[in-house]
Amino acid sequence: MLSAAWVIIWQILRIYPARAAAGIPYPQLYAENAQVKDNPAALRYNCVQRCHQNTLENIPLILISTLITGLKYPYIAAAASFFWVLTRVAYTIGYSSGVPEKRGAGNASGSLALIGLLVAATVTTVQVCFF
Repeated sequence: MLSAAWVIIWQILRIYPARAAAGIPYPQLYAENAQVKDNPAALRYNCVQRCHQNTLENIPLILISTLITGLKYPYIAAAASFFWVLTRVAYTIGYSSGVPEKRGAGNASGSLALIGLLVAATVTTVQVCFF
């Protein structure tokens, strides 16, 4: 899961130059619609920012399901979580382009990794608690 932390840091480092290029002042989290309409860099900034926020929304599910799965199936947990990290890299590159539709492949495959980890964590929980 250390690799997930590095992906989050990498995403943070992508936000700073995107914010500067778009001219979005702190503490404004996203560019407003008028800013996006007038400045293509503002849309790109929104995409970079949203990509990072989406990763932060997913990381608790990934962490807990990886830890639970790892109790009985450490290789499956490690492989699935590493696959999720790789999909986050693809998701970040695609989404950060400023064309939100380019996040699709990373998003879909990342969802499969998350579902796999959740299923494995559920199986592990049932096995540990009832067998």
